[in-house]
Amino acid sequence: MILLKGAEVSAKIKDEVRTALASCSVLPKLAIIRVGERPDDLSYERGAKKKLDSFGLAVESYVYPEAISDAEFKKEFAAINANPEIHGILLLRPLPKQICEKEIEQMIDPAKDLDGISPVNIAKVFCGDASGFAPCTAEAVVEILKANQIPITGKRVTIVGRSLVVGRPLSMLMLQENATVTICHTRTADLKAACRNAEILVAAAGKAKMLSGEYVAPDAVVIDVGINVDENGTLCGDVDTESLEGIASMATPVPGGVGAVTTALLAKHLVRAACSGQRTGRTE
Repeated sequence: MILLKGAEVSAKIKDEVRTALASCSVLPKLAIIRVGERPDDLSYERGAKKKLDSFGLAVESYVYPEAISDAEFKKEFAAINANPEIHGILLLRPLPKQICEKEIEQMIDPAKDLDGISPVNIAKVFCGDASGFAPCTAEAVVEILKANQIPITGKRVTIVGRSLVVGRPLSMLMLQENATVTICHTRTADLKAACRNAEILVAAAGKAKMLSGEYVAPDAVVIDVGINVDENGTLCGDVDTESLEGIASMATPVPGGVGAVTTALLAKHLVRAACSGQRTGRTE
C-alpha cells in the first residue's frame, strides 16, 4: 500500500504561494480565533502557525476562555473582522454552546473567510463558483488526488460524514470533478457495504479508527480526513490504517496526510485574500 503523504503536495502549493506573494505589496496576515483549550484545536493551531511561518506569512492567535459570553465574543470577533491589518480569519470550531455559531458564520467577512464557513462562500461552493473560498480540508482531499494523478472523473466516491465542514462541500467539489458521489452518515443502512462499493473512500466522521479494512474494497484509495486524539493522547485518524495493508492501493496517513495540505491551502487562501483586497482597493 502506498502512503499518500502531504509533504510533496504542500511543497507544490508553497511554490504557488511564493509566486503569488511576488506581486503582493502587503504581508498577508491571518487571525486564528480559538475559544477554550480543546486538544484537536491546539493541534491544528500549532500546525497552521508552523506552516504559515514556513511560508513567510504573518499569523496571530486570539484566544478566549471557554466561558466567554456570546455578547462578549461577538464584540471581540467584530473587532478582528473589521481590522484592516487582518486579511484572513480562521475560526476554530465547534464553539462553546453559549455562543451562537450560526450568527458568527453570518458575521464573518466572506473576503476574509478562508475556510469557507460563511453562507456566501458555502453557496458559492454549491454553485460551483470558484470566486469563493471552499473549506480548506475539503479542497485538500481533491488536491491530494490530483497531485498523485489519481483519476476522479467517473469514479465511485463514498464520503463518510455529512458536515458542512467537510462532507457536504467535498461532495460538491467531487461532483465538479465528475465523480459519482455517495454520502454516508450515522443512519446509513449497511455502512460497510456502502464503503466497500467505493473506488475512493473518504473518512470524515470525526471518530477515531471507526473504519477498518473490512470497510474497504480491494485496491481502493482511502483518504483519512479525521484528526482525533486517542486515550493515550496520540493523534490518529478515522481509519485504522494498519488494517488496510494488502487491501487498499493507497491511503493517507494521520498525521502527515490531509492535515499538511489543509494548512498549505490555508496559506494559499490567505495570500489570495490579501492580494485580492489590494487589487480591488477594498477597505474595512
